[in-house]
Amino acid sequence: MPFYEYKCQDCGEKFEFFARSTSDKAESCTACGGKCIQKLFSTFGFKSGSASSGDFRSSAGSSGCGSCSSTSCSSCSN
Repeated sequence: MPFYEYKCQDCGEKFEFFARSTSDKAESCTACGGKCIQKLFSTFGFKSGSASSGDFRSSAGSSGCGSCSSTSCSSCSN
């Protein structure tokens, strides 16, 4: 169930809408109630790792070190 981004043509407010199904669409602006809204093209992203430990790593597997798979070691500038 995705979030969609919209922009109100009346007040310029950008807002998100949680769609429960593919046919579910925003009806009006959440800020001013205007009916002239435009669905924006948006991308998605995600992070892997644990939020509690702060261990977020990109899905590409990049690290802080160029020569090893660790995020920090004696040869890193981190």
